[in-house]
Amino acid sequence: MLKKIAISVIALFCWLSFSLQADVLKIREDAPASYVVKKGDTLWDISAMYLNQPWLWPQLWQMNPQVDNPHLIYPGNVLTLTFDSMGRPRLSVNENVKRLSPVARKTVKGDGAITTLPLSMIRPFLTYEQALNEEQIEALPYILGTNTATKMAAETHTVYVKGVLQPGTSYGVYRKGKPYVDPDSGSVLGYETSLIATARAFRPGRVATDDSPTEAASMQVLSVKREIKQGDRVMPALEGQSLPAFFQISKPDFDVSGTIIDTTSQLREFSKMDIVVLNRGLINDMKAGQMLGIYRQSPAVIDGKNGPVYVEDASKLDKMLRNFGDNSISMPREKVGELMVFKVAERVSFAIVISTRRPIRVGDAIANL
Repeated sequence: MLKKIAISVIALFCWLSFSLQADVLKIREDAPASYVVKKGDTLWDISAMYLNQPWLWPQLWQMNPQVDNPHLIYPGNVLTLTFDSMGRPRLSVNENVKRLSPVARKTVKGDGAITTLPLSMIRPFLTYEQALNEEQIEALPYILGTNTATKMAAETHTVYVKGVLQPGTSYGVYRKGKPYVDPDSGSVLGYETSLIATARAFRPGRVATDDSPTEAASMQVLSVKREIKQGDRVMPALEGQSLPAFFQISKPDFDVSGTIIDTTSQLREFSKMDIVVLNRGLINDMKAGQMLGIYRQSPAVIDGKNGPVYVEDASKLDKMLRNFGDNSISMPREKVGELMVFKVAERVSFAIVISTRRPIRVGDAIANL
């Protein structure tokens, strides 16, 4: 019995040792021994100097008692790279060089604090599209017309809305656009719903009763991206647009397999800081801040009697026989970029392209890094 216990303890110790070794982060060869935090730095930027996989930054900062909240790293702090007794790298504030005051350490929203990836960094690149289904769109109040009987309203106009609004509240005016179609199932995942204007309600409107007819709500137009048309939909300005002040960068702890189904740039190819739409959403456990890789299938090759050729260059006979025998060779897919999810709807997500190796295209696959 004692022998079995001893063997079990040894096995457990070996397993723990293996697990600890597996968790050791790989530090870049060109990583600096120390670094002075500068204004505008993010934990992502700093971690990228030390790790080839900067989304693993929590492991680099953990077990640092003097950094109880790594989101509160300030410009001027000197960061030092050390290793613990198990050989695990740790990045910490060098207290011998600069010490934070207790007041500053307790101020969660202190000026100048370094965050993971601040919204302010990517906000200029974001658009205000939403993905709503048919039922959601049909349930929204909509534009009836203007105070000048024009079919399209611009700034300085008063617009009238069928629905009950809250006076003094700002609203967004949206237009239903193209459907987001799942390339696998062919089903509609939602509709592009684009912000075209903002307005503020000053009359609430009223639904019909036995004693009185329906009364239109009234809004004063504040800003216009495109002219407002009759039938455009109205919803509270911040609904669906509330994003975190900073994104907690992470990798999904489950397998992700999806596709880039659209882009807000309307271009055939796009690159870093462009916005893309994914066919994965809340029902697939997607969350803001998740990092994913962008992958592309390499061109298929037929190894025919005259040697290997791409399918597009093969003869008709080779194409007919490609699914028979060993002459059709499956080629791997390669990583062409990375993206971060920043807004999630029920069945789709919006993401920003963080890095690219080649131009990104609609149809490229998304999967775990």
